[in-house]
Amino acid sequence: MEESLSFYDVKSKSKFESKEYGIQQKNNRYFAVAKSPNGTHDCWRVLSKEQGERLK
Repeated sequence: MEESLSFYDVKSKSKFESKEYGIQQKNNRYFAVAKSPNGTHDCWRVLSKEQGERLK
């Protein structure tokens, strides 16, 4: 079971929590990417290396 992560939607200036997200790695950094509940855009959250490897 995936854990819930909190995200900040920059466009609507609001926080939300989601269990539906993907993990992406770019330039040796991990990110959690979730769909915004208030639009069609994605919201990105930076993860630590340990958290990214654990959730991957």
